[in-house]
Amino acid sequence: MTVPELRPWRTAGPHVARAASAVRPRLARFARTAKPRVARFARATGPQLARITGPKTWQYTAGAATAGLALAAGVVTAAGPWDSTGQRTAERDRAVALEQTGGTDHGSGSGASGTSSGSPRPAPSAGAVLTGLGGTTTPGGVKAAPGGKDLAGLLDPLLKDDPALGEHRAAAVVDLTTGKRLYGLGGDAPLIPASTTKIATAVAALTALGPDHRLTTRTALEADTGELVLVGGGDPTLTARKDPRGLASLRTLAEKTAAALKKRDVRKVTLSYDTTLYAGTEMHPIGVNDNLARVTALMADEGRTDDSTSGPAPRVPDPAADAARTFAGLLKEHGVTASAPGPSKATARADTLATVSSPPLSALVERMLTNSDNDLAEALARHTAVATGKRADFDGAGAAVTARLGQLGLPVQGARFHDGSGLDRTDLISADLLTALLAEAADPARPQLRAVLTGLPVAHFTGTLAGRYTDGAAGLVRAKTGTLTGVNTLAGTVTTPDGHLLGFAFLANATTDPWTAQTTLDRAATALASPRA
Repeated sequence: MTVPELRPWRTAGPHVARAASAVRPRLARFARTAKPRVARFARATGPQLARITGPKTWQYTAGAATAGLALAAGVVTAAGPWDSTGQRTAERDRAVALEQTGGTDHGSGSGASGTSSGSPRPAPSAGAVLTGLGGTTTPGGVKAAPGGKDLAGLLDPLLKDDPALGEHRAAAVVDLTTGKRLYGLGGDAPLIPASTTKIATAVAALTALGPDHRLTTRTALEADTGELVLVGGGDPTLTARKDPRGLASLRTLAEKTAAALKKRDVRKVTLSYDTTLYAGTEMHPIGVNDNLARVTALMADEGRTDDSTSGPAPRVPDPAADAARTFAGLLKEHGVTASAPGPSKATARADTLATVSSPPLSALVERMLTNSDNDLAEALARHTAVATGKRADFDGAGAAVTARLGQLGLPVQGARFHDGSGLDRTDLISADLLTALLAEAADPARPQLRAVLTGLPVAHFTGTLAGRYTDGAAGLVRAKTGTLTGVNTLAGTVTTPDGHLLGFAFLANATTDPWTAQTTLDRAATALASPRA
């Protein structure tokens, strides 16, 4: 079939053309000498990397890259592994050296919690291009990737002919350095995207709010009544845990609030909580579910009832009330007694006593994509609505995301966004739109979108891909996964052996065997990383 090309994209900067296989002996030597660093890395990244053991990951991560960050295979020997946010340590160090702002948090932790006295310092961000060692340094130095019959021969047997992908399927592959379409299979047909919806949510939120935006939770004192209001800022990563790990801390907010109250000689307050930043129903259409909490502007630790930080978990029935009760207990630890909290709304006359702020939006986007965080996805969709003047409910958030993508000139025909996470089975996205979103994020003219690519899980390394790609494409594929009953999707980037960076989107609906369908999609992505691609 004839497949229309995406609109032209500017060259995404210098990429390398060395195949990973050329330096595998060097990587083997590096693996033997880097064991202490590997151990520290494993401890830092926590449960999401628990399955990563042995040297195979090191063998293949040499080729791992994202648009604007396509490193030479040999750079691993000098730069070390990915850090806990999915960034290269080399990129982090370069970012700090250049003292740039406007991007990822890089797990710095410092400055993640703001105070009423000033805004947090923006996090450092690496430049649009991190040139590989020995690689070209001139724009346009990368030849166009092959396509047409070459890719059709690789992908058709999997994506077109394999019955595991069910009745409805679509695919698209583009060269991210040029925007040229290399492969298409029903690319303009809107299908149920599942969690690949989060790519659209990420692009919309970053363009509406900017990568440095932070979500702020505050306390306000009503001067006339003495009522203390805990005002939710729509930050689901707000934490009540003793170690905030760089997130906004409810404990810090309580400590600062108590100190401010004591300066006013106040030791007893009537406590209320304000969730009016959001509108409409809090319950997602899927109902009570371990995959997300009620969608509210105030919650702590995503309303989880266990010690988990990602993945499914039982949630409290009312996250806002639960967070307020926790806050009251924390105030008591600092000598301030609070009444049993109830819902209210802070007035414009209320004095702000203290604030805490989330990591920058770029870091939140990375967390959302890496862990497929549904609570964070719904929050970012709501904030997109707030920033663009839409009603902050499910309908308004969907309209805001659609509008933002349309303003970018992306192919939104037939797209439907009824939530930000992709849990709603009435969402619809085409493979063309998903690859266009990836190409947009790869455009050097839009550095604010780079977190969309750096946040993608790394095959056999991070997030929802940590347990997949045990061979061949480990470290080479970075992709957002999507799984619902009868739905399997995958969209992301892959580095070819000769240094080309491709964007791809594979969608399968009406699948009957989710494991087999997932395996087929993984094989298709692996095929793109093969020497024949």
